[in-house]
Amino acid sequence: MIQTVIKRDGRKVEFNNQKIVAAILKAMDITEAGQDIVLAAKIADTISKSGKTEMSVEEIQDCVEMELMKSPRKEVARCYIAYRNQRNLARKAKTNEIFQEIIDAQANDITRENANMNADTPAGMMMKFASEATKSYVDECLLSEDVREAVAGNYIHIHDKDYYPTKSLTCIQHPLDLILEHGLKAGHGESRPAKRIETASVLACISMETVQNEMHGGQAIPAFDFYLAPFVRKTYEEEIDKVSALMNADFSELKGAQIDDYLKRDLVGLQGKERAMQHAINQTVGRVHQAMEAFVHNMNTIHSRGGNQVVFSSINYGTDTSAEGRCIIREILNTTYEGVGNGSTAIFPIQIWKKKKGVSYLPGDRNYDLYKFACKVTARRFFPNFLNLDATYNQDDAWKADDPKRYVHEVATMGCRTRVYGNKFGPKTSIGRGNLSFTTINIVKLAIECMGIEDKDTRIQKFFQKLDWALDIAAKQLNERFDFQKTALKKQFPLLMNGLWLGSEKLDDNDTIESVMNQGTLSIGFIGLAECLIALIGKHHGESEEAQDLGLRIVSHMAEKINGFAETFQHNFTFLATPAEGLSGAFTRRDKKTFGILPGITDKDYYTNSSHVPVYYHCTPEHKAKIEGPYNKYENAGHIFYVEIDGDATHNPEAIMQIVDLMDKYDIGYGSVNHNRNRCLDCGYEDSTEGLSECPHCHGHHIDTLQRITGYLVGTTNRWNSAKLAELKDRVVHK
Repeated sequence: MIQTVIKRDGRKVEFNNQKIVAAILKAMDITEAGQDIVLAAKIADTISKSGKTEMSVEEIQDCVEMELMKSPRKEVARCYIAYRNQRNLARKAKTNEIFQEIIDAQANDITRENANMNADTPAGMMMKFASEATKSYVDECLLSEDVREAVAGNYIHIHDKDYYPTKSLTCIQHPLDLILEHGLKAGHGESRPAKRIETASVLACISMETVQNEMHGGQAIPAFDFYLAPFVRKTYEEEIDKVSALMNADFSELKGAQIDDYLKRDLVGLQGKERAMQHAINQTVGRVHQAMEAFVHNMNTIHSRGGNQVVFSSINYGTDTSAEGRCIIREILNTTYEGVGNGSTAIFPIQIWKKKKGVSYLPGDRNYDLYKFACKVTARRFFPNFLNLDATYNQDDAWKADDPKRYVHEVATMGCRTRVYGNKFGPKTSIGRGNLSFTTINIVKLAIECMGIEDKDTRIQKFFQKLDWALDIAAKQLNERFDFQKTALKKQFPLLMNGLWLGSEKLDDNDTIESVMNQGTLSIGFIGLAECLIALIGKHHGESEEAQDLGLRIVSHMAEKINGFAETFQHNFTFLATPAEGLSGAFTRRDKKTFGILPGITDKDYYTNSSHVPVYYHCTPEHKAKIEGPYNKYENAGHIFYVEIDGDATHNPEAIMQIVDLMDKYDIGYGSVNHNRNRCLDCGYEDSTEGLSECPHCHGHHIDTLQRITGYLVGTTNRWNSAKLAELKDRVVHK
């Protein structure tokens, strides 16, 4: 008797003869005679009692064909065979059509799914070929039937589905100190520990670039200032040795001198040790600046993932108050302000200022001057974004101001919004951890399906029933993906699982990663709260207190249920305000096809990102903060708040500070500011004129318009998909 079935991907699952019955009945439906459940059950029973205890899916399907041919219903066998062939042909036809579009370099939503990927290059095309072919394999071979139906029904979206078979994880916050102190082994080479700031900055790049090829998501450094600060001092000490040799004097005692800040000063009038020390400081600052320039340049030019995409990188900084840490912060900000190459804005790394009262936010704080500078840099270069360590849910009682490693107890985030902090299976920290995978629910469709119910209370009650079903399906799917991922071996991730991922240093090469995977998170996300509310009660949360109350009820309910999954499945389940890029239009297109044009719901090309107020809704920055802020405490896998401002922000950094003040006032965890920035590629002229097509300085027409697509920047909107372009067109200034 058959006990187990070998699926197409090699997994073994328990045999279920009802699946045979269901498949036969579907074939019978096509015939004139219709269904014969008795015959279908008899055939399934015969096959289940075959002499084998284990059979493959293909073997079982062959047996079904043979039994049908021996039965009185031979016409069903023909339908069954035809159906199998049609499915294969349909899959191939769809794939061939997509491949041709890629070959022809057509600018469509498939080739523009990721705005930071140039799918027109040979390497980019190769990635898209692999991506589209792999997605079909996942649907057919790796998803359970109810999950596959939920995906096909447009209820859920599995992110990075093309990477599913690789068993890769999403992202990680790099414990860079381990690499800087011990070196790294990557590919066929290895490096020694860093001794100088230049080497440290290069190793930071290599760490993120290498691990990017072992994961499908972003790479981040959680404490960029703390990690690199020791190498400022080492560089200073090296410069003391140089000046000693230059002046033929022994200044070695200056190596231990206390330095309040690393600031360049003129040497005129300085003598002896004072001159030697200031010279060493000046040289150190110059070298740190060059190292930061090299770091930013490398992060914008070193390609990963087959050579078609730069590393999706982020760095967190702002709370190291040491002189050395402040030097790192100041020079990364100086480098960013100046721009890269001929003065263009750096797309990566996404920079994140860690705002904390008593440290880096209020007048009198040690790093307040750098915070003001950060706001000035943001006004010109969009970065840094701002992470609010003072938010109630971003605090840790273990954080102590005098702890040299207090950064361990500071939350860090990825540039777009991914947040990993709480941990049911290890230490509460962001370091050495990341997201494993995530899936998004289409809450708009659930609401649309309830619109025909006249009684409002009954309508909302039915919506919550559907929502619970979708949450259960999403959790099941993520758990199944976890079970697939955990079979990966340590040797498949030569750098990631060589001490970077928390606990991985204990693994041998041929060990599976199962024992350390639970340090990561499985996240369930959502988009379209605004459209969902309009479908349920006619207004979104930005324009109605009733809608805001219902929105918070929906989101808090999701958070509570997702937290419960952590106990049910024994994983770190978290709740994500999805940073929808391609998905914002994909859900909408299919719902529009199913339900038609519904005013305020499917009448645009996109659904609103997560719990945001719609981009087209006119309101003040404070109103937006007041509405969106209360959702952030529930969205513990990540969220982002942004304000759209007009005018030339470079002349008004105080406007940036006012936005950060709103974050503090309304308990917002992470935020950024959007504004228009044009740059003439011919002469370098910059301004904020909307729709600029001709440079007023050189009259050239090669104008680069910089925009934020979700939480990150894209140098040209030519790579944006149609949904995000439609959203960009609808964005209004908040004033």
